[in-house]
Formats: sequence, C-alpha cells, structure tokens
Amino acid sequence: MSDNPDPSPKTTGLSTAGYGFAGRLAALFIDAKLTPVAVLASILLGVFAILMLPREEEPQIKVPMIDVMVSMPGRTAEEVENRATRPMEQLIWEVPGVEYVYSTTEPGGSLVIVRFLVGTEVEDALVRLNEKLRSNFDRIPAGVSFPLMKPRTIDDVPVLALTLHSQTYDPFQLRRLAAQLNDEIKALPRVAETTLI
Repeated sequence: MSDNPDPSPKTTGLSTAGYGFAGRLAALFIDAKLTPVAVLASILLGVFAILMLPREEEPQIKVPMIDVMVSMPGRTAEEVENRATRPMEQLIWEVPGVEYVYSTTEPGGSLVIVRFLVGTEVEDALVRLNEKLRSNFDRIPAGVSFPLMKPRTIDDVPVLALTLHSQTYDPFQLRRLAAQLNDEIKALPRVAETTLI
C-alpha cells in the first residue's frame, strides 16, 4: 500500500472556486440547455444582417476638402504664417462641420486644406467657408490677397503619378518630354484629368 495520493482524483461536477469572473461566467454556459439556442440565434442574426445591409458596388463617399490659398508677396514664410495662416486657421475652425485643418506656408503665400466631416455636401461646405472668410475679411491684414478656394473630392485623388528623371537630360528637356507624355495620356479613353508638375 502506498502513501501517495491518487494522481488523478475523480471529481464529480465542475468547481469554479479558483476561476475569475470570466471563468465562472463561462462555466455557467457549459452545461446550460439554452447555450446552443443562443449560438444558433446569433448566427441567424448575423446572416440576416448581411442579407439586409444595403451595399453598392461603388459607394459614393463624400469627403469634401477645400484648398484655401492666399498670397502675401514679398513676405517671409514666418511673416505669412503669423499674419495670414494662423488667423485664417482660427476662423476656419469656427465653421460647422470642419474635421481637420492642414496648412503649408512658404515665402509669399499660404495653403490651408480644410477637410469636412464625411457626408457633408461639397456645396454647403464651400458656402459656409466662403461666408466665414468673407464676413471676417476686415480682420485680414493689409497685403494679403482675398482667399482663393478650390473644392476637392475623393475623385481628385491621383490614381497614377509618373516621375521623370535623367542623368543626361536637363530640366528643360525633361519638362518638354513630360508635356509630350501628358498629351499622350490625355488622349487615352476614360482619363479624367492630368496635371503636369
């Protein structure tokens, strides 16, 4: 007869004393008679949701963006930023529906990109932004041009960008070659817009 206890004691029932909250909750569902019904109901609800969810092959997502450009000729980038870009950004943040504002300042000019909430109509966003800047134009310092606004949509995102570089051709020859390439690409069917930079 050995004094060692049986290494595999027989247990009758599931003891949850050593488990945490999640373990005790899981133990309740292991032997429950409604567990298969709940799983089946969840699967059926998922299938129903997939079948009833409206979808399109090419959904039209509206994410309006507007480029606001101002010029301040003869001024350094720091002056343009302090006198034009920052005050304009503060005004733009007051427009309802603005989600993000990005800005780039260079000597003599500034570009502020305003992105509105998804689903905002481009025309409404343009009108609200235009009215805000126009009604506060008296606060814009002298020497700053009236803001030029260009709306952008998701369709304006470039699909293809080509870069030309060469060890033998100078920039003038490369630009002339790029212009010829631009004309050829424009002649292709279903090409909407091309830009030569």
